Amino acid sequence: MKHEVSLTLPWVREGTKHFLAVVESLSDSDFRRDSRLPGWSKAHVVGHVARNAEALARLATWARTGVETPMYADRSQRVAEIEESAVLPPPELRAFLVDSAERLDSELDRLAPEGWTAQVRSALGRTIPAAEVPWMRIREVWLHAADLGDDTVFDEIPDRVVDLLLDDVCANLSGKDGCPPVTVAPVDRHTSWRLGAGDPGATARGRAAELVGWVTGRVPRPDLPPLPGWL
Repeated sequence: MKHEVSLTLPWVREGTKHFLAVVESLSDSDFRRDSRLPGWSKAHVVGHVARNAEALARLATWARTGVETPMYADRSQRVAEIEESAVLPPPELRAFLVDSAERLDSELDRLAPEGWTAQVRSALGRTIPAAEVPWMRIREVWLHAADLGDDTVFDEIPDRVVDLLLDDVCANLSGKDGCPPVTVAPVDRHTSWRLGAGDPGATARGRAAELVGWVTGRVPRPDLPPLPGWL
C-alpha cells in the first residue's frame, strides 16, 4: 500500500496541511523551546521537515529526469542544513517550511506514471522506487507534528497511516540487532504485529496510535523491553 500513490499522495497533502497547522499554532518564542525529541528544539523539528521536503524533491527530480540527485551529499550535509534552519528567525523558518512543501508537491505532481517506477536511493542508501517517496514524507509530517506538541499525541494520524506505520516500523525494528521478541497487539485492531524473532516474551497492548508512539521511541513503556532505534 505504501507504493500506491493514488492513496499516499492525498495522505502527504493531508499530513502537510496538519503539520503546517501545528506550526502555525506555535508562537515565535515556542520555536526555541524543547521538542519531544532529545536535543532538538521545536525549530530543529520544523527545519528538519523543511529540509526533508527539499531532499525528497531531489529524489522526485531524479526519478523524472534520470539525472542522479541524491537526498544529501552525505550525513554531514543533512546535519548542517538542519542546524542552519533552526537558527532562522521564526517568520523566515515558517516561510521556508511552506515554500519547501510547495516545491515538493510540485515535483511530485510532475512525475509521469512511468516515473514512479524509477529507482532512486534513500538517505540510508536503500535503492527504492520513486513511488516510496510519498510514504517517506507521510512518516515525516505525521510523526514530527506529534513531536511539536507538549504532549505526545498520535490520535490525529489517520487509521490507515497508523497501520502502515506499524507495518513499516515493526519490519525495520525486527531487522535490527537486539530487537526483543514482542507481539504488538492494539486493542482497537483485529490484527497484531510482531517484533523480533522467536517466541514473543511480551505483548504490547494499547491503542494502535499509542503503540506507534512506543515503537518509534517517542512514548516510554517501562513495562516492555527496550527497543533499538527504528531508523
